[in-house]
Amino acid sequence: MPHVRTLVFDLDGTLVETAPDLTAALNTVLALEGLPRADPIRARNAIGHGARAMIKRALEDISEPADDARLDRLLAEFLDYYVAHIADESHPYPGLIDALDRLEKDGWQFAVCTNKRAPLANALLDALDLSRRFRAIAGPDTFGMAKPDPAHLLRTIQAASGDASAAIMVGDSRTDVDTARAAATPVIGVDFGYTDTPMAEIGPDALISHYDEIVDAVERLSAGF
Repeated sequence: MPHVRTLVFDLDGTLVETAPDLTAALNTVLALEGLPRADPIRARNAIGHGARAMIKRALEDISEPADDARLDRLLAEFLDYYVAHIADESHPYPGLIDALDRLEKDGWQFAVCTNKRAPLANALLDALDLSRRFRAIAGPDTFGMAKPDPAHLLRTIQAASGDASAAIMVGDSRTDVDTARAAATPVIGVDFGYTDTPMAEIGPDALISHYDEIVDAVERLSAGF
């Protein structure tokens, strides 16, 4: 019986452009503190590290205290706002839906492996009518681990009833590439996501600049499956 081929996606900066809503949440909590808006590029590139890291970076950039108690309080305020505005402006990247349709016809199934907490990931994908496309949606709270731990990726593939020997990771950051490498999984990098280091410098197995390019990349990397 042939392996079930699984394409596993990161979420923020890979599947969905979430920066507008995440940055809005960040600037809302900063405004509640009487602080200036965050640097948009710095905030965008911190997204892959989680909301707490976004808040911490914004505070440190203006030499504000970023102790644990303050971060805990601001994170709670951030999440309150973000949950209520999770898809005000967030949207799938151009070409994604057509690419999923083409890959599904070619026998691929899909999963999400994200460091966004699972309830938030599900809420976002529900709001965008994308949840139904994925056999598994796993956050750090799903299995008690987070990328770059390769077990997060491997358990996600397993939850999707996939086979690790017939899977490819798609992501936008060094964390995604490191996770895939540790799991011995080929990795496609997107160069339009959220990262301080350009994806071209990180060196994924394939690099795409638009989802129009992913089918060819998947076919190339899966030739040995």
